[in-house]
Amino acid sequence: MGELIGLIIFGAVIGALARLFMKGDQGIGVLWTIILGVLGALAGYWVAGLLGVKDTSGIDWIRWVISIVLSVLFITVYLRLRGSKA
Repeated sequence: MGELIGLIIFGAVIGALARLFMKGDQGIGVLWTIILGVLGALAGYWVAGLLGVKDTSGIDWIRWVISIVLSVLFITVYLRLRGSKA
């Protein structure tokens, strides 16, 4: 249960940071921010693993950056599918 709560919190942070780096108003709610942030975080950790990024002590900046970039991509795709400007 703790892992799920941690994933939701991490997804919210990643999604919020992704939206912060995007231009303009995305017009999506908190729930979609969390969902797309979680997807970006999971995909980011997977891609980082493929690139050979190992676990590090402290903050793993490479995984954070990859997760945020992928969340921006997921938000952009979501907005395009919904018919909104990205």
